[in-house]
Amino acid sequence: MLNSLPISLRTQVGIVGAGPAGLVLSHLLSLQGIESVVVENRSRQYAEQRVRAGVLEQGTVDLLIEMGVGERMKAEGLVHHGIELRFGGRGHRIDFQDLTGGKGITIYAQHEVLKDLNNARVAAGGQVLFEVDNVSVHDFDSSRPKIRYQKDGNACELTCDFIAGCDGFHGICRPSIPTGVLTEYEREYPFGWLGILAEAPPSSEELIYTYHDRGFALLSMRTPRISRLYLQCKPDEDVDLWSDEKIWQELHTRLASEGWTLTEGQILQKGVTGMRSFVVEPMQYGRLFLAGDSAHIVPPTGAKGLNLAVADVQILARALKHFYSTGSCDLLDTYSAICLRRVWKVQRFSWWMTSMLHRFPDENPFDHRRQLAELDYVTSSRAAAKTLAENYVGLPLE
Repeated sequence: MLNSLPISLRTQVGIVGAGPAGLVLSHLLSLQGIESVVVENRSRQYAEQRVRAGVLEQGTVDLLIEMGVGERMKAEGLVHHGIELRFGGRGHRIDFQDLTGGKGITIYAQHEVLKDLNNARVAAGGQVLFEVDNVSVHDFDSSRPKIRYQKDGNACELTCDFIAGCDGFHGICRPSIPTGVLTEYEREYPFGWLGILAEAPPSSEELIYTYHDRGFALLSMRTPRISRLYLQCKPDEDVDLWSDEKIWQELHTRLASEGWTLTEGQILQKGVTGMRSFVVEPMQYGRLFLAGDSAHIVPPTGAKGLNLAVADVQILARALKHFYSTGSCDLLDTYSAICLRRVWKVQRFSWWMTSMLHRFPDENPFDHRRQLAELDYVTSSRAAAKTLAENYVGLPLE
């Protein structure tokens, strides 16, 4: 039975969600001397074992190092300075290092990032409360917003100056904003990705994005021993209809290139991921600020989800630092506008990559030839390749 009176707590910034956005924000604030409490309904073990995307932009890598949580990433992450676009059975490398002045990406899985962030928060004495129940946000249109939740059978009320909603697309923060305030923009794509994790050394040192008559395929990796591969499929594809043998056969077909061999291995995990684009405007209401997947979703083709979340909270942390040092809300008031400029540029890039590389069910021969022409242009024009490269490694923070 719950206690009749809630346990009252106080902090400066209450953070809902202990994903990359919430933990990066909490650690950034701690480094600036600003207190925060993070509440999360999942367990720490669940977060640190859930396999998610692992492509980190240059700016994300630089930030994690500056925050003091990048040592393991530097030791274990795979630094890439390019990707390959493959079509017509031929590969074409996009050289990030040459096109962006030395920038690149790092392959380092999201759950490994979360381990590093959790360890850092524990070492710093940070308050990250896992496995809380019945989280709700209140009074964020006042100067004393509150987060209510239950922890270990106790009702708790956390009063704070600001609330950061970092609780993902299915979280409680965005739906708590009054009806009529937010405008939602959404696009559903008519396909999904069948993804596998395989105990096989990657067949390429860099990611391979493939356009094929049978549909898109992607060769990625997690470690020097673990490959991550994807096939375009129907959004409601029944993964049980795909035997391991069938998956490998289709990957061989789509990724085929003369003189190149795909390495097979035991499939450790497989599943289907839907493709969507989503943006909500504005990303703030009163003293509640949305960040990461609670405010936007991008299709995975551009590898932007985690990186966009990290950019959001960098902007928010900067604005909160300004508030606590000056008392001014100027930067907080512009948080949404600054974030959304980047969000829409990233949406454009992710949509463009998705549209260029996938087969659409309603396309005609003209569409097919146009896609091939676009791929030919991107891989033969330095200007076009540079546009792809500078977006892929990450646009500068505004």
